[in-house]
Amino acid sequence: MEVVTGALPSVITKLGELLNGEYNLQKGLKGEIRFLQSELESMKGALEKVSSTPADRLDIQDKIWARDLRELSYDIEDGIDTFMVRGQGKEQGNLHGIKKFIDRSVGLFRKAKIRHGMATEIRDIKTRVEEVAKRHGRYKISSDVAMPVMIDPRLFSQYTEAKELVGIDEARDELIKILEEENEVSMQQHGKIVSIVGFGGLGKTTLAKAVYEKIRARFDCCAFVSVSQTPNLKKLFKGLLCDLGKKNNEETLDESRLIKVLREFLQEKRYFIVIDDIWDISVWKMIRCALPDNDVGYAIITTTRIFDVAEQAGGAYKLKPLSLNNSRKLLYRRIFGSKNKDNNEDREKCPDEELAEVSDRILKKCAGVPLAILTVASLLACKTRNKIDWYEVYNSVGTGLENNLDVKNMRKILSFSYYELPCHLRTCLLYLSMFPEDFEIDKDRLIRMWIAEGFIKSEKQGKSLFEIGDSYFNVLINRSMVQAIYGTDTGMPRSCRVHDMVLDLIRSLSTEENFVTVLSDMDSTSPSDTIRRLSLQNVKNSHIMAHASRSSLQHARSVVIFPSEFAQAPALGSFQVLRVLDLCECDLSQAKSLKYLENLYQLRYLGLCWTSISQLPEEIGNLQFLQTLDVRGNNRISWLPSGVVQLTNLMFLYIDGSTKVPNGIGNLTCLEQLSRLCIDGSTINIVEELGQLAALRQLEIELDEWNDKVLECLRMLQKIQKLDISVHPGQRSIGGLDAWVAPRHIRDLRTVNSYWFSILPAWMNPSLVPDLTILCIAVRELHQGDLEILGRLPALRTLSLVVDNENLGILHGFVVGAGLFPCLVFCSFSRFVWPVVFQQGAMPKLRDASGILAVVLRAGGRRNCQQRCWPRLGPGKPAIAAVGHGWPPVL
Repeated sequence: MEVVTGALPSVITKLGELLNGEYNLQKGLKGEIRFLQSELESMKGALEKVSSTPADRLDIQDKIWARDLRELSYDIEDGIDTFMVRGQGKEQGNLHGIKKFIDRSVGLFRKAKIRHGMATEIRDIKTRVEEVAKRHGRYKISSDVAMPVMIDPRLFSQYTEAKELVGIDEARDELIKILEEENEVSMQQHGKIVSIVGFGGLGKTTLAKAVYEKIRARFDCCAFVSVSQTPNLKKLFKGLLCDLGKKNNEETLDESRLIKVLREFLQEKRYFIVIDDIWDISVWKMIRCALPDNDVGYAIITTTRIFDVAEQAGGAYKLKPLSLNNSRKLLYRRIFGSKNKDNNEDREKCPDEELAEVSDRILKKCAGVPLAILTVASLLACKTRNKIDWYEVYNSVGTGLENNLDVKNMRKILSFSYYELPCHLRTCLLYLSMFPEDFEIDKDRLIRMWIAEGFIKSEKQGKSLFEIGDSYFNVLINRSMVQAIYGTDTGMPRSCRVHDMVLDLIRSLSTEENFVTVLSDMDSTSPSDTIRRLSLQNVKNSHIMAHASRSSLQHARSVVIFPSEFAQAPALGSFQVLRVLDLCECDLSQAKSLKYLENLYQLRYLGLCWTSISQLPEEIGNLQFLQTLDVRGNNRISWLPSGVVQLTNLMFLYIDGSTKVPNGIGNLTCLEQLSRLCIDGSTINIVEELGQLAALRQLEIELDEWNDKVLECLRMLQKIQKLDISVHPGQRSIGGLDAWVAPRHIRDLRTVNSYWFSILPAWMNPSLVPDLTILCIAVRELHQGDLEILGRLPALRTLSLVVDNENLGILHGFVVGAGLFPCLVFCSFSRFVWPVVFQQGAMPKLRDASGILAVVLRAGGRRNCQQRCWPRLGPGKPAIAAVGHGWPPVL
């Protein structure tokens, strides 16, 4: 389902299932369903066209029609889903005799009644669809009516006076130094390309303009052009020629001829060109064709919001936010500058200590983004200078409620990135407005929610929905829409935050689309009559919750409640079509907290981690559509109820090692992730059932003691990508996995608390496991050749090695040669007898290391060696070896 098309894609599919399924529809109903399918297909196409136009440029009648159709699509899907659940029902195979006859008769009567109700609803839906279409036609405004002229607010950044800029000198000088560097590549090409990349409003264009003005006099000719999202290359090339000083009339030339003219003109000139605001790498490649390498030198700067574009253009330069000190200067200069124009020092100070405190809080929300600071400054400038009014502005940032001209311009600048996203990614981004500001959003949790809502569709053969969701998440990072938070051990995104300015944009859009309703004491708006998704944040005011209770909650699809607010939540019985219920970290110790849970028949996601519950209802088996069950952090749950094994659509099951699963888990054939399963003598038979879970991709398992059945089970799990296996402390399982061969697509293997491998297995090499990214293993015996094989694994980012060479009497050292471990970010070596020597160029991306005492060689001191070998290694991180020129090392 997409925000621009509502639930239409899903509805059209489900109407097809009604036609083809065994639902015994009433006579004549199939024709009406086919009519609906055809009509909704056409409407879906029209909605997709509407979605390509920014909201502020849409005709008001189109907006109303799109909103009505989206709301209708939700209602249609809810009705179909309800029918599918109730119409199928469950057969009770344990009844006999007259009791079975009576129950069967009652069941047939009930199904007939449901089918009659469905027929009535389909006809009502048809009437509503026809009315929406007719209303749109009745009030359609002529296309000849003039639309207001839209001014692109990004233009202003190109004409900002240099004296008004703050904190740009350091970045400008750094960029100039990069452009002037005489490294090996620039000596060959006599030119340099730098791509400034960063978040919308961060000041990329301003920085590029500052560099341009500073050094343009050093070149024979210069040009500064903007590309935009819908580039006209012919116009752009003509603009380049004009800026460069080419006087000839080129009006009649096509793109290929213009490229030729540009190349000929620049071939013998030292030129400097800025290409601002690139959105597509293919556009850059066309522009690059017109900018020749030459023997006299050139400099090219590009700006973009997209990291992939910057990397492919070359010389990616990630623009940093302003420091707190520079942020203060910019804020105060804009607010207090008019009265102190002749005194820069006074303009950059806050005249009131009371206001200084709240302004620092505001600046924390702005996170050093100049656009955000200037926008907030315009709001504060209109307020009286007292703490109460300034706190009012502080509380409004990120809510989507402010609507003055500067806020609208800020949203418009950010919205360029939003509308550049594909429709399905816009939906996924808007869903992030469910979370509070400055909240660290766990990647896996978010992806499972997207799946439950139906935002992720299967696109690629062999790719799971979770893997597709992971690619969606990475695109949002790449497009600078969210701020990634990286794992220290992998250097890969594990969570994200939404910048307050982006949150303001998506909250505003979500409110307009009735996509998400956020209830908070900070939010003074009244909830919609129909709530589709509900997020409760900091709700202590009972009047707000009472109003929501009076609103229609029966159509809510997602409910996320944040800690300490559960007492204010409506009863679960209020929700009839709920798909996502996340109560993570809420106190559910009272038994009545989960009352009516078993009646949430449409539920796909149930998040109950760290909620202090002691048991789940046996009737949880009623939740036939459930995909995610997360009960981690509840150590009072000793057993999952037997009803869990009826959840045949379950894909993700997360429990603690203290929670045991019942027999029958082999029925969960859709299960892809299982963590963390503890198996002891009372549950050993579960191991055999695990082998039936052919779809399993991630398994975390803890054994009370080694059992050969585990090996047989692992051999059957050919889709495994992540395996974390451990044995109870005090138990040993030397060589337990020697006979196991990992599947080719294994990515993450962790077996560190026992010597599961006697030697490095033959399959652990680049040709057989090319995707291996995380390797944490204990190997009884390791040799120099083994380390070299591991060093050639092309995707390896995390390596933790434990060896037992000393106890085996193998006393030799190891050398890691240049070029080995090209992608490694984290490294830990334990129980190595001799220090490991690293040659220059080994592990070039290393950021974190531990485990081996650094050795100082005659070639240089410890500190210098570390910096020379691993420039990315953070301050305070221990060096794990020394750079040597021979063996053994000289102490």
